[in-house]
Amino acid sequence: MTAITTIENKPEKTRERGIDRVLKLLAYLNERGNPVRVAELPKALGAPRSTIYELVRVLTESGVLELSGDDNKVYFGKLIYLYGINYLRENDLVRRGSAEVDALSKLTGETSELCMLHRNRQAIVHSHSGSRPLRISSEVGGQIPLPWTASGRLLLAQMTSSEIEALLSPEDMILPNKKLVAVADFVADCIGARGSDIVASTGLISSFTQCLASPIRGLMGKFLPPFVWCCRWMFMATGWRS
Repeated sequence: MTAITTIENKPEKTRERGIDRVLKLLAYLNERGNPVRVAELPKALGAPRSTIYELVRVLTESGVLELSGDDNKVYFGKLIYLYGINYLRENDLVRRGSAEVDALSKLTGETSELCMLHRNRQAIVHSHSGSRPLRISSEVGGQIPLPWTASGRLLLAQMTSSEIEALLSPEDMILPNKKLVAVADFVADCIGARGSDIVASTGLISSFTQCLASPIRGLMGKFLPPFVWCCRWMFMATGWRS
């Protein structure tokens, strides 16, 4: 009986390893943000070449991935796009939030975003560029280190100090201008954002930008993680543009 149980468990373990590798492959492509040569994947994922090549073959045949170019690069396929469209259509908060972002951008003339917490990053779910000649552009699907923005502080406002610190990596604490953000200061900013209707940051991503973030609340006023509004403003060296 013991031998039978052992035999039956083996396919389950193998299947779990295969699923883990698929998820790791998709996460790697998402993090890279562009097509990757298939030959690079085994080393990047720490898996046997034969296994990765078989996964790529199965996923491309199903439409989850697509091969592009003459140098055998692979990236997300049409099926992923269709999955995303269905998610956006059925998620009421994203659908209504996107409409509000568009309205906010048209009203202010500034770039506005709907952002969410994805693991240890701020992910841009929807964005509408500002109408001013000098404006900030952002890319839907882009993922930004949490210490770089006001919205990152707001997204973590409901967490404990230890939970916030567990999400941070040393490279995330270095701003684009090479300035180092102290972990203790960032944690204090997050905790200080609790209950706030607006959180502002200035000069973190760029010396000429201000980020204003506001939480999305339910009918009873309760904060609805993991989404926040984010409106980015640009100001000149001589003063604010409003």
